[in-house]
Amino acid sequence: MKKIIVASDSFKGCLSSSEVAHAAAEGIREVFPDCEVLEIPVADGGEGTVDALVRAMDGTLIRCRVHDPLMHIIESSYGILGDGKTAVIEMASASGLTLVPEEKRNPLLTTTYGTGELIKDALLRGCDRFLIGIGGSATNDAGTGMLQALGFLFLDGKGDELGKGGHILEKICSIDHSQVMPQLQTAVFTIACDVNNPFSGENGAAWTYARQKGADEWMIRQLDNGLKHFANIILETEQRDIDCIPGAGAAGGLGGGFLAFLRATLKSGVQMVLEVLDFDEQIRGADLLITGEGRMDRQTGMGKTPAGILEAGEKQGIPVIAIAGSIEDTGFLNQLGFLAVFPIQPGVVMWEKAMDKEFASQNIQRTVEQQLRIMRYFQSLK
Repeated sequence: MKKIIVASDSFKGCLSSSEVAHAAAEGIREVFPDCEVLEIPVADGGEGTVDALVRAMDGTLIRCRVHDPLMHIIESSYGILGDGKTAVIEMASASGLTLVPEEKRNPLLTTTYGTGELIKDALLRGCDRFLIGIGGSATNDAGTGMLQALGFLFLDGKGDELGKGGHILEKICSIDHSQVMPQLQTAVFTIACDVNNPFSGENGAAWTYARQKGADEWMIRQLDNGLKHFANIILETEQRDIDCIPGAGAAGGLGGGFLAFLRATLKSGVQMVLEVLDFDEQIRGADLLITGEGRMDRQTGMGKTPAGILEAGEKQGIPVIAIAGSIEDTGFLNQLGFLAVFPIQPGVVMWEKAMDKEFASQNIQRTVEQQLRIMRYFQSLK
């Protein structure tokens, strides 16, 4: 083995993607000490994306105070990559469901305003390229809160400015652009989106996702009616028909808000990350790719990080093996194309023990080392 790439997602709640890569690299060097090993932190646009790209691209973590989904002040963060122009944002860090206590969840009231504040902060620091993951939202406001933070005004039939939250959607009659930040004219937005839901309707944002955000059936109907109404207003005022675009319903319609007002591009999360990393070029000439995530099962093939790594490897004829804290449907994963998949646990262990950083790192190193000992043996027979 002359060149091996380690590109794993984080083991959520336990190890970051860079920590997983480092542990695997230690196992590789035990068997192939002269091998070139590249540790590439990766993610799929969700939790861990900022950390992975900041580490991989010599970036900086920026902390700032923003409003959470219920307009309480919190400290949040985002990344600026090494070029000083590219901001990486996870909307969940400002507008995520985990920021709202279960008993206070109400998508008629929650807002994406804090996500807009993160974008505004990055614009004021000179960023003009944005990579934004929009999973895990607490909201169904179609991005109106985010847009309000950037200077858009949503007005009712009397010309009065509306408040915040999903309840305003059915009241919007016009949109005032006069106070919009001028920096947005040249800003480019790429949105990590791995769902295909339209803006409104039975498969849209409200009917598909609002219940888990605290909505009952009456609220869902109100939100869906609001989304339909807002889509018509957008068509009239912005000349953009977003209602049936796949992904427009992501994050409570935030995907549609980005499409309509910020000319965004929606992409698979892992593909967005791999393009930024120039991953295809980095893996060129590799003998093996090692990837993984905390749990691998049938959902792994649905836009998760290991599936993206597998696709990249297959394009260049590089075999891909995977490691995970737990694995189900091994046969299915092999059919997807993984050469082999390996759980890292040495046996039955308590959850607290399995999630211990040092224990998990040792298990990753041991598992990778044992895999490569077999490869080294068969190489020696040639």
